[in-house]
Amino acid sequence: MIAAIETVDYHAAGEPFRIVSRGLPVIAGDTVAERRAIVLGAGGTATAPRPGPLDDIRRLLTREPRGHGGMYGGFVVPPDDDEAHLGVLFWHKDGYSTACGHGTIALGAWAVDSGRVAAPADGTARVYIDVPSGRVTAIVHRRAGRTTAVTFRNVPTGIAARKIPVTTSRGPVQVDLAHSGACYASVSATSLGLAVTPDRLTEITAIGREIRAALADEPATRHPDDPRLSGVYGVILHEELPDTGTGLHQRNVTVFADGQIDRSPCGSGTSARLALLADGGRIATGEELRHESIIGTVFTGKVVGTHPAGVLTEVTGTAYRTGEHRFLLDADDTLGTGFLL
Repeated sequence: MIAAIETVDYHAAGEPFRIVSRGLPVIAGDTVAERRAIVLGAGGTATAPRPGPLDDIRRLLTREPRGHGGMYGGFVVPPDDDEAHLGVLFWHKDGYSTACGHGTIALGAWAVDSGRVAAPADGTARVYIDVPSGRVTAIVHRRAGRTTAVTFRNVPTGIAARKIPVTTSRGPVQVDLAHSGACYASVSATSLGLAVTPDRLTEITAIGREIRAALADEPATRHPDDPRLSGVYGVILHEELPDTGTGLHQRNVTVFADGQIDRSPCGSGTSARLALLADGGRIATGEELRHESIIGTVFTGKVVGTHPAGVLTEVTGTAYRTGEHRFLLDADDTLGTGFLL
């Protein structure tokens, strides 16, 4: 029997983020990365975790009738040490991810809005968050006592490979790989005969899953330092838009996990795109990328420096609270933790 689960829900540029900070079972492990590995369980994978009390809660919150196939969220857990404000295990309908930029943006807003982290009425506050891929920062912008935007400062992004040939049902394409807390494969939507528009979503989802499967044994998808971060998490289909007065302008859609669609421009995916654009000489440090999602929402991003492990990036967006919920599972409910269609 699952006890009542209370959540605070946000959306960041249209992508949901369901925050669970209380009522969770004890999660073993000394670090967030260890806790994620323990939650996945022996023999479990990122998209097929082993059953357990915590995963029952994930399924309850991501499946109908309490959730939906596009739901995303996080379990708030202790940070790795006292230098961070909180830790988080990111989850979706299929399992657990290692990074999430839009979730970091939402968590930064929640931490300040809820009073968990003190912030000025006007100015900025920094929220340090331990995620499975490392420590990230949410810089929360405030004006007149309200949160107006959040800047996500990611772990370093490393270029893994450029122009990997992949044979698809829509013809051969070239794919670029970057590790930005998770491994992302970038491919031109135009090269696949596609536009990043809602009416092409079925085709986009299918080709995203196909490319992810085709790269399953690609050596470049292995993280150079931490095998827990290996494997393609998301496939980014991108297209060019007319440049803005401040820099490059692109639209993208990220197909992640087992065919889930990011409604936002994808925060850690934007970091991957920034690193690839910088590597190709298309964007310089400090220049802005206007990054649109498939629904027209926007993150802005820029390269802010370099690190031995890769490029340092910042991604700025908005997050708004959409509700507070108390979910229940009746012992007589034959649907249990729910279903997916």
